[in-house]
Amino acid sequence: MRLTVVGCSGSFPGPDSPASCYLVEAAGYCVVLDLGNGSLGALSRHVPIFEVDAVLLSHLHADHCMDLCSYYVARRYRPEGALPPIPVLGPSGTAARMARAYDIGEDPGMSKQFDFVRYPEHAFELGPLRVRVQRVVHPVETYAVRVEHGGRALAYSGDTAPSDALVELARGVDVLVAEASFHDGEQHEPGLHMTGREAGEHAARAGVGRLVVTHVPPWNDAERTLAEAATAYDGPAALARSGLVVHV
Repeated sequence: MRLTVVGCSGSFPGPDSPASCYLVEAAGYCVVLDLGNGSLGALSRHVPIFEVDAVLLSHLHADHCMDLCSYYVARRYRPEGALPPIPVLGPSGTAARMARAYDIGEDPGMSKQFDFVRYPEHAFELGPLRVRVQRVVHPVETYAVRVEHGGRALAYSGDTAPSDALVELARGVDVLVAEASFHDGEQHEPGLHMTGREAGEHAARAGVGRLVVTHVPPWNDAERTLAEAATAYDGPAALARSGLVVHV
């Protein structure tokens, strides 16, 4: 598998990156994990956007889903004609949420462009990929995602506070992409996000092969966040940046 970081800015787009969006490619199949603010244009630098086979949304906060509205416009109004729907998997209420975001009625909403499916509780096949999700700790229904292909595996935390479920989902993966929105030692609201140290602790507990620290807000010091992660995880670790490619 090949993982490309399209957008990694935490909570809102920053000067160097759109909000959350990650491209996973394997055996000619393209899956996008999240489509946050500003990410669709950046995605087109890495893959023709109409070659995306499926979209997986971790949750329905704007910095993780809002560019699905732009993708709806592109798929519906392209000059050559509208394209058939592709799967969009996400939390309950995704179809209605996206229709409201674009200010259209829920029936048909975006259903002619996207086949909306709520995440199943069991692992499922998506093209050549095997996918499993797990509910994590955030104020809205939010999922971490594990993707496997050819004996390799990656996990993406979505947005989460410290979560045993994330550790279990990420157990033994080759790459963990983990959010770290807060700095260690600073006061922050509980139940929202992790610090860099907490991201490192989750990576260590899960026994992952490599950690990619992501979702750092533009006002935080990303290098400090990575250093915090390294206090708890002694494996290879890197900061996510727009355009980073990781071979899994």
